[in-house]
Amino acid sequence: MEYMLLIFSDNAAFEKLSPSQMGEALAAYGAYTEALNKAGVMRGSNRLRPAETATTVRLKSGKTEVLNGPYAETREQLGGYFHIDVPDLDAALSWAARCPGASHGVVEVRPIWAM
Repeated sequence: MEYMLLIFSDNAAFEKLSPSQMGEALAAYGAYTEALNKAGVMRGSNRLRPAETATTVRLKSGKTEVLNGPYAETREQLGGYFHIDVPDLDAALSWAARCPGASHGVVEVRPIWAM
């Protein structure tokens, strides 16, 4: 079963890390990615640019509205994801608990809804 591990964190806190702390954080994500690959469960992952670089699109009364920035003002932002394929929710939760993002934010585990 496929799941998205959605990593939400405070981007401002991440930017305040010292160079050595930033290196440790990136190394932790590198090790986590390597573990997912070795286990054969990785389907994809990416880091996202900060929410202020987003463009929000919605249709209102048949007209397209395009807004600069995120839809909602919030401290925690979606910063990246891991797309995994594991046997069940328990396995997905186990991988989410091992994700470095769980230690500095939250990791939302969401099943993929195949179209």
